Amino acid sequence: MRMPGLIDPHVHMREPGATYKEDWDSGTAAALAGGFTTILAMPNTQPPITDASSLSAVLEFARDKARCDYGQYVGAGPDNAKTLPSLAKNSAGLKMYLDQTYGPLRLDNLELWMAHFAHWPKGMPLAAHAEGRNMAAVILLAALYDRPLHLCHVSLKEEILVIRAAKEKGLKITCEVTPHHLFLTEEDIDIIGAGRSEVRPRLASAADQEAIWKNLDVVDCFASDHAPHTLSEKDGSNPPPGFPGLETALPLFLTAVYEGRLTIDDLITRMHTNPKHIFHLSEQPETWIEVDPTAPTEIQSEHFYSRCSWTPFEGWKGRGRLGTVYLRGNPVYRDGKVLASPGTGKNVRAI
Repeated sequence: MRMPGLIDPHVHMREPGATYKEDWDSGTAAALAGGFTTILAMPNTQPPITDASSLSAVLEFARDKARCDYGQYVGAGPDNAKTLPSLAKNSAGLKMYLDQTYGPLRLDNLELWMAHFAHWPKGMPLAAHAEGRNMAAVILLAALYDRPLHLCHVSLKEEILVIRAAKEKGLKITCEVTPHHLFLTEEDIDIIGAGRSEVRPRLASAADQEAIWKNLDVVDCFASDHAPHTLSEKDGSNPPPGFPGLETALPLFLTAVYEGRLTIDDLITRMHTNPKHIFHLSEQPETWIEVDPTAPTEIQSEHFYSRCSWTPFEGWKGRGRLGTVYLRGNPVYRDGKVLASPGTGKNVRAI
């Protein structure tokens, strides 16, 4: 079966600053191994991507190393609302961190939020990490400034119901959910381990998960929130939050298709069509993936291209296997082997 190349609008490449657990080479190899031909990278690196020099530097890393197409978000900080708009055309979009995050990117008051809403161009994507009441608050700002807003990794019943209400009122709201919030709950923490289960937003209750599935019609995108950390970090005394996700998303969703919880059209809509529209991405010519939707599969991290080499889904058995990935007419992944060289990928804002 042929599907269009998948788009992941939410990944963490860890370069610059933490290349021991991922860089643009290993991360985009993992993307191709997961069927993704385009990824959009988050700005909370070390240092964060908040100005012209940091954006230029990270795009240079990506140009030399990326094996699939890519875009890079810029991060909203407390003092760059007026300078970021000049970078908009070269970025995947603006990312606002309104809840827990590492580093200097968290925006702690509404005045800072309003400054970014006022200055960021309405024609360019704006994405927010906003949970619970902060999500309701940022939706209000989107209404007041009459601009599109994309909400990242929705995980709670109250959040999806607020999003439904906002959409029913005609607000320009889109949202994404992650595989781990669709397939794991807080009941899995004891199985995975406390440190390895650390993620933001946290794994939610079974009732929250059920509400997301029941309201899937208002979910626009599936996004991996690929956030690699090493096992030594996850098993340490202060485990950082995040799961790898690029190489497990497709088999999880294909299994859901096999079980009748989703359709192939659902996957194409949420993993290609909608993210392409929301983030203003050009069509990739002669680009597609080939999958066997009924082939038995087992998730095994020993075969991962991601440097973190673990997954909370270790040993999960399902149906659906990726065969070959084509990018601009060339095979870039086939039967477990990444064929694309570093530098094959192109910047989505330069195509």
